[in-house]
Amino acid sequence: MSEVFRNTVRVRFKDCDAAGIVFFPRYFEMLNDCVEDWFREALAWPFEAMHGSDRCGVPTAELSSRFVAPSRLGETLTRELRIRRLGGSSALLAVRFAGPSGDLRVEFEQRLVCVDLGRVAPRPWPDAVRAAMGCYVSA
Repeated sequence: MSEVFRNTVRVRFKDCDAAGIVFFPRYFEMLNDCVEDWFREALAWPFEAMHGSDRCGVPTAELSSRFVAPSRLGETLTRELRIRRLGGSSALLAVRFAGPSGDLRVEFEQRLVCVDLGRVAPRPWPDAVRAAMGCYVSA
């Protein structure tokens, strides 16, 4: 059974529109924060090392989203991240946000590509990172 990376985020006033629900572009920022947390906490490859001394990046090559139900000011959302497909230099992520009762709010499919920042070209995942990512590949 594969692992699932989970963490939470509180819906803040800055995330909401005048109706008190999350303004949809803010979900994309929450998604990016989740991915950054995953690299730091689960893969031991924080962005400051990745982008700094390792001269790598993980830009999004493809992204789809499905908004299921609104999220409201003050709620805590649980973010769950899995890998659908892991390639030599790319990974297809499945990320979902659930509300306090576990109900689905939004889901994403996001393809990340590991790139060499100097050449701005794909490069293989570092061995230790790829090994750590393997735990999150779902069947």
